[in-house]
Formats: sequence, structure tokens, C-alpha cells
Amino acid sequence: MRHLLSLSGLSRHDLSDIFARAKSFEGGRGPIMDGAAALFFPASSLRTRVSFERGAAEMGLQPIVFPPETLDKDEDPIDVVGYLASWVDLLVVRHPDIEVLRGLAGAETLPVINAMTNVNHPCEVLSDLYALAQDADPFGLKFLFVGADGNIARAWWEAGVAFGIDIEQSCPAELRVPGMPWNEDLRDAMRGADVVITDGPRRDADALAPYRVTGELLDTAPDNVRFAPCPPFIRGREVSEDAVDHPSFVGYRFKRHLTTVQQAVMSRALET
Repeated sequence: MRHLLSLSGLSRHDLSDIFARAKSFEGGRGPIMDGAAALFFPASSLRTRVSFERGAAEMGLQPIVFPPETLDKDEDPIDVVGYLASWVDLLVVRHPDIEVLRGLAGAETLPVINAMTNVNHPCEVLSDLYALAQDADPFGLKFLFVGADGNIARAWWEAGVAFGIDIEQSCPAELRVPGMPWNEDLRDAMRGADVVITDGPRRDADALAPYRVTGELLDTAPDNVRFAPCPPFIRGREVSEDAVDHPSFVGYRFKRHLTTVQQAVMSRALET
């Protein structure tokens, strides 16, 4: 089945297929499905839930939404999926523990799409790559991730390995993603960056304070740099107020593509 639990194992051919499907949905030519999708989202989810729920409905899938805690039970995932398969065609799951998603996917009964875990966030990265591809070649750009090891950093590193994207991380040494290219000097890294990505610092706010992205730093980057902080971002924490007001900021515009990219992922999962 065409599960999407991570970007690992995907190829540029897979990425091109997802992009082509997204373009079809964007132009109103995407396939119309007949069925239902079970969506598992916490109450705090905003952008990912809205875009998945609306995207499913627009492509003909009835979205049926549950809190992720519904999956926190002793029942074997094989039985959970076995029963749900009588009424739904697809599972979209946002849950902190990726092993929950792996258990559901392991039943090989319904396709499972990762809407975020504590270790990655594949649809977020696919959407940003698609947004970049509208006016640039993502494979010819230098990506800079500013922030600590976490689900967003790891998702971008998955993309780097899977698709051959040139990406490096800038942060204190103790917060590096294992194996990811790294430059401790943010100012030096910024001078070569075509795309700058951030994530919230969580418990590492003090250590990451010197790595706040500012408008002045963005001025040192190459012309046409794109600044795409991962939401939710906090002005004055990982990004300065003037960085969000900087001409390079593409955050709102990029996230508009979440709906069509996630429709592409859902249609690909269902066409098996």
C-alpha cells in the first residue's frame, strides 16, 4: 500500500508524481473519490487539520475526525483497522508516537498518511518543496535549517537524503540532527542559503537564542532568498519581528499549497 509514514525511501520520481497530482488538483482536474477518510487530530491542530479536512471533502472523501487519543488503547492495531475498513478508505493520523502509525500501516488493510509525529512531518516538507517548485528548481537551491533536532529538522533531513537536496543545519553542536550537514556559524551559513527554515525551540530556547533569524541576517543571504519558518512561530523567539516583515518571508504563501499537496498524497495512496 502507498502509506506515507516518512519521506525515507521515496525517490525524485515519487516526488514528481506527487507534484503532478498536486498541479491537477490545483487546476480543478484532480480525481474525485467516493468514500471516507478517518482523520485523527488533536484539538490544537490548526493548519494541517484544516487543509486535510477541507482537501478530503473537496476530492469527494467524507472526513470523519477523531482525537488521536482514540488510538491509545490495548486493542491490536490490526483489529482497529480491520473494523474501520468497513466504513473508511484512508487513515490520516497526527499522533506523537510514530509506532502507532507503523502499527496501523502494518495491518496492510488501509493506507496510512502521517499528518505529524514527534519524529517527522512529511506533508509539511512536501508542501514547501512544491511551493518552491512553482518558480525555482528545488534541486538547485541551498537549504538552511536553523534550529534544534526535532520532527521538522528530521523531516527536512529525510527529504535531503531521499531527493538529493542540498541542506545543512545551523545550531549549537549538542542540538544537531545525527548525520545532517552542519554549520555552527549562523552568519556564515546564511551567506549561502537560498531557503531558510526555522522551527520552534521548545526546551532549547536559551541555547538557541543566538540563532534567532533577523531581518539583518536575511539581508546577508543571496538575492531572492526565501524565508519559510515552520508555524507556529513566535515573533521575538526563533524569528524577529522584522524577519517576518522581510521581503523574503514566504510563510503564508507557501502554506496555501498544503491542501493540494495533501490531496495529491491521498489520491496516490488510494490509487493502488
